Amino acid sequence: MPVATLSNRFLVFSRLLLAVLLLLALGAGWWLRPRLVPGSPVAATTSAAAAPGRFPERMRGVSWVGTDSVSSLDMAPLTRAGVSWIAQTPFGWQAGAATPAVRLSIGKGNRHYWGESDAGLIATAQRAREQGIRTLLKPHLWLRGGGGTWPGDVKMTSEADWQAWFASYSTFILHYARLAESAQLDGLCIGTELAQTVSHEAEWRALIKQIRQAYHGPLTYAANWSGEFEQVGFWDALDFIGVQAYFPLSTTERPTKKALLVAWREPLRRLEAVQKKYGKPLVFTEIGYKTTPDAAVEPWAWPNHLDVLTPPDEATQAACYAAMFETFWPRPWFGGLFIWKWYPALQPDGPARRHLDFTPQHKPAEHIMAEWFRK
Repeated sequence: MPVATLSNRFLVFSRLLLAVLLLLALGAGWWLRPRLVPGSPVAATTSAAAAPGRFPERMRGVSWVGTDSVSSLDMAPLTRAGVSWIAQTPFGWQAGAATPAVRLSIGKGNRHYWGESDAGLIATAQRAREQGIRTLLKPHLWLRGGGGTWPGDVKMTSEADWQAWFASYSTFILHYARLAESAQLDGLCIGTELAQTVSHEAEWRALIKQIRQAYHGPLTYAANWSGEFEQVGFWDALDFIGVQAYFPLSTTERPTKKALLVAWREPLRRLEAVQKKYGKPLVFTEIGYKTTPDAAVEPWAWPNHLDVLTPPDEATQAACYAAMFETFWPRPWFGGLFIWKWYPALQPDGPARRHLDFTPQHKPAEHIMAEWFRK
């Protein structure tokens, strides 16, 4: 065979080999990709097309309910709705509001839900990643009574107990920081609605330093709407401001969208003031509305057992969604939101108690969410 022909075939072979190696590298790129978050330095430098002052990679999220098995990990409804993020919520357990010990549960999780275990969190994130959906890991505390049932009730009675509590909580959250790092999760929320702890700023700042040594993705804290988000002094040490946005917007049932838009003006003013002070993007780490006539009165309250006897009020829920999106989605500093909540595999004829509560699934609210998420 002529030397020239051998040389040409070698050149063709070399080019084919290079192309194959390039494709393999691109296929593995999810592992090496930057974990973008609104306003993060990485996001800012990797999105040259982003307009000045705007935050790329806005979070279009839902709060994913931990499932009981891998068979429930169907992400197709999320992609159809334009969802690009899910928040996963494992639980730590505290015996009482003044008990300085947080118990880490890494087995089956709350109510034996496989999806809240370490293995379930990782498997769910992997399944989401395959569909281009990112994961915010958002651990919560569950209080069993003894002085309160809400994380905002956590309050120690002595300085020694506060130090013990922070040591115990650090063990809890650092476990999830390491899990988020090893599983290459896209964001970590370091605490949720721990309103009476945030005045201990030095302890939180020390903990944030420890977390950053374990996890190298973006961090936030989820502060309650009722004033906690204005009291947090360590927003500068985090990557974005997180707010549990259950602001009351009405004193009457079935408010109109126009009335809700007016009601949002004061919360908007307060949120903008905090955002401007710290220059960080602001994300609603939770926001949602029940399918009840009083959805805007106390948005944080779960329906009571008698509500299932009355027809769901999908119109009021939809009005709440429309007013919220119209108020915040056009704001360039708004980094996105996580709708509370999303039940995997929920069917249109599923349990009435599920359809009555916060999920937008199979309702007009889901269509409104999808329309804004696709913008």
